[in-house]
Amino acid sequence: MRHLATARLLPALLISALSLAGCIPLVVGAGATGAVGAAQDRGLEQGVNDNEIAFEINRRLADKNGELFRRVSTQVNKGRVVLIGTVAKPEDRLTAAKIVRTVDGVKAVIDELQVGQALSFSENADDTMITTKLRAEITADTKIASINYSIDTVRGTVYLMGIAQNQSELDRVIAHARGVSGVRNVISNVEVKSSITWQ
Repeated sequence: MRHLATARLLPALLISALSLAGCIPLVVGAGATGAVGAAQDRGLEQGVNDNEIAFEINRRLADKNGELFRRVSTQVNKGRVVLIGTVAKPEDRLTAAKIVRTVDGVKAVIDELQVGQALSFSENADDTMITTKLRAEITADTKIASINYSIDTVRGTVYLMGIAQNQSELDRVIAHARGVSGVRNVISNVEVKSSITWQ
């Protein structure tokens, strides 16, 4: 019986753990991804499209250069792609952006890549802790629709993406981020719902 209960809990635990990193990847089952997508303001269809875009970006980065694939991560919302991570040289930023622009469905590319050494184990751990703490804080805040936000952290810089219900909600998210120990900077690529032109 204990094994059965554990098996039933695994999908939910997997989704929770993966969502702490900012987004739900394609490895989660279609039903689970659909439930998350339907709850988000961008809607189920757009959520699926964004996951497909992210998957294709990762595939093309891996085909081009394994190190580029390991160093670059993405946030995708309504076809807007933010590139996050630390690459070895400036040319790698251009290469990554060029690859992303070839993917169908990409409407805009926002390059937030840093140039420098790859993250150390301790830096990765610190960044993961920041992301986890911030995700927990905005999830606990009843004035924030946390499901609409993606969070990534690189060397203490927090990158936010998604859809805010209003400016007040976004201000609360940013305030939470700035209050987390170890955060050096907060960069928001969040759209405010009232200002979005839906397509």
